Amino acid sequence: MKRLIYPALLLLLAACGKVDVEHKAKMMNLELKAPTPAQKNVAAISDIAYDEQKPEQPKESTHEVSKKIIKEGDISFETNNIRQTRNILCSSLSKLGGYVGEEKESNNSDNNRKEYNLNVRIPSGNFDQFLNGVVSIAEKIDSKNIRRTDVTTEYIDITTQLANKKILEGRYLELLKKANKMADMLEIENKLTEIRTDIESTQGKLNYLLKQVDYSSLDITFYNKQIVPDNGYSFGYKLKSALSDGWIILVTLFFGFLQVWPIWILLGIAIYLIQKWRRKQGIQKAISAKKIAE
Repeated sequence: MKRLIYPALLLLLAACGKVDVEHKAKMMNLELKAPTPAQKNVAAISDIAYDEQKPEQPKESTHEVSKKIIKEGDISFETNNIRQTRNILCSSLSKLGGYVGEEKESNNSDNNRKEYNLNVRIPSGNFDQFLNGVVSIAEKIDSKNIRRTDVTTEYIDITTQLANKKILEGRYLELLKKANKMADMLEIENKLTEIRTDIESTQGKLNYLLKQVDYSSLDITFYNKQIVPDNGYSFGYKLKSALSDGWIILVTLFFGFLQVWPIWILLGIAIYLIQKWRRKQGIQKAISAKKIAE
């Protein structure tokens, strides 16, 4: 009988231990899944503190700012026919949406050649196409300089400044609506005037920058070797002109001398008679002196 009681007690103790272990495990799970009210309050306070300290995330831009590139340059070349080259360039420029900003024609006395200069503005998208056309009609290219300047950062700065100034203008307009005193209204109006002047100035800078970006600039100089009349400023021209003028004066004096030939004949006769009279007077004085001496 005792042999049966001992095993039964052992089994009962084991069962109780297993139940106690399972109970503890269940209680731990419940504590993990369902926090106490104090824990709930602590968690809620932590969440609130985190939301207050969390910075506001900037909204992503719907599109990136495209690069703003200013293209400009100059090219100088020789051509066989200046007038024809000028017409070809202007026709191509018109087809590509460009225009001539400045045009100048001159005679270069130092190189003894005729030159033509065109300062053109052309849409940036057509700049390379027009430049290739200019190169294709050149007989000989003396120089070609193309510059590309990235002004994206400057564009972003100006647009940001403009946007901020417009926001500031809106705030002052709201203050103006709420102002009751005349002094406050006048002060706000003066501030609005300053802001609007600043906005117009910034807008002008932006417009000028965008025009430079939209329309590229190219300075074109072309010439031919045709001999052109000197403009009178070179040493060779002055020397040639002096010799020519001297010869003209000499020829004029010669023919002028011939034109008054009767005067020269009368003058010759007068000189002859005077000399004859002087010789006669000299002879008479010599005879008189001889007689006195005798």
